[in-house]
Amino acid sequence: MDSCKSHKVQKAPVEKIILGIDPGTNVLGYGVIKVKGRSVEMLAMGVIDLRKCKDVYLKLGRIYERVMGVIDAFLPDELAIEAPFFGKNVQSMLKLGRAQGVAIAAAISRDIPIHEYAPLKIKMAITGNGQASKEQVASILQRLLNIGQESMLPYWDATDALAAAYCHFLQGSQVDYVSDAPRTWAAFAKLNAGRVSGGLTGPQRKLAELLCRKSSK
Repeated sequence: MDSCKSHKVQKAPVEKIILGIDPGTNVLGYGVIKVKGRSVEMLAMGVIDLRKCKDVYLKLGRIYERVMGVIDAFLPDELAIEAPFFGKNVQSMLKLGRAQGVAIAAAISRDIPIHEYAPLKIKMAITGNGQASKEQVASILQRLLNIGQESMLPYWDATDALAAAYCHFLQGSQVDYVSDAPRTWAAFAKLNAGRVSGGLTGPQRKLAELLCRKSSK
C-alpha cells in the first residue's frame, strides 16, 4: 500500500555577484564577491590607477571605461559603493563625488541596482568599530574570505571596495536569514533608520521617521 507523504521542496541558495567600489580620482578600488546562500567567495579585487593621468576629465573617462570593463567581466547583480566622506576640503569632495558619479553611471548603463554606504557604516559592519583603521578592515576581510597573503594588494582602496561589497552582503543577510528579522513596517523602519543604502528622501523619509516614533512609544 502506497502512503502519501508530503515533502518540502528545498529552495536552492540565492546566488548573486556583488561589485564593491571605493571611488577615487587617483586610485579607485574595486572588489567582487560571489554570494551563495550564506557562503561568500571573493572573485577579484584590484585598483584602477589614474595617477599618471593629469587631465581631470580624461580621468573620469577612464574610470567609466575601466568600471564598465569590470562590470562586463563579472556581470554583477548589484553595486555597493562607498559614499564620499564629508570633510573640510571642498575640492577633494568635489573630485570624489565626480568619480563616484561616473562609476554609478556605468552601473546604471547596465541596469545594475546601486546601494551606497557611508565609510563608518562599512567599518562598523566589518569590524564592529566605526573608527577602525583601513588595516584592521583588510585584516578581518582576509580572514572572513580566506584570502591568501599572495592575493592581498598594497592598496587599501582595493580592500575598502571589498568591504563595501561585504557590507552589502551583511545588510541583505539581516533580512534573509536572521531569525529575529523585523515583522512589521514600524520595526523595519526603526531597524533601518540609519541605513545609507536606499537613500530615503522626501515623503519616504517622513514616513520612516513617523513609524520609528510610533514603534518607540
